[in-house]
Amino acid sequence: MPDVKDLTLLGNSKRSLPSSPDEAQIEVFPNQFAHRKYQIELDCPEFSSLCPVTGQPDTARITITYIPGKVCLETKSVKFYLASYRNHPAFNEEVVNRLLTDLVAACEPVSMMVKGKFGSRGGISLTVAAQYPEAE
Repeated sequence: MPDVKDLTLLGNSKRSLPSSPDEAQIEVFPNQFAHRKYQIELDCPEFSSLCPVTGQPDTARITITYIPGKVCLETKSVKFYLASYRNHPAFNEEVVNRLLTDLVAACEPVSMMVKGKFGSRGGISLTVAAQYPEAE
C-alpha cells in the first residue's frame, strides 16, 4: 500500500469545493509501478467554466491521459480542481493549457495530454489539446 497519510481530500466528506483554480490543491500519491510505463486516463464529461467576455457558461468533456512518473494524481483532488473552474472566466484554449501546466507541475509525469471538447457555441464546437512534453 502506498503512503497516503498526506492525502487530505480522500475519505473526507466535509470538504467544500475550492472557489477558484488558484485555491485548489492537487494531491498525489506514490506510484507503486514507477518501473513500468502504463497509461492512466481521467474523463470529466461535465466540466464547466465561464466565457470571459459574456460571462456565459462553457461546457466541455475534459480528458486527461498520462504516463505517471514517481507519483500519480489522486482523483478526488483532480475532481475538486476541475470543479474550481465553474466560476472561473477563461477562454477554452487558456483552460486546457492551464490544466496541463498545473497537472504537470503537480505530478511530473513522463507524458501527459489534456483534451477539452467544448460544447457548441453559435454552431461551432471547439476541441483543444495540449501535451507534455511538447511535440517537436
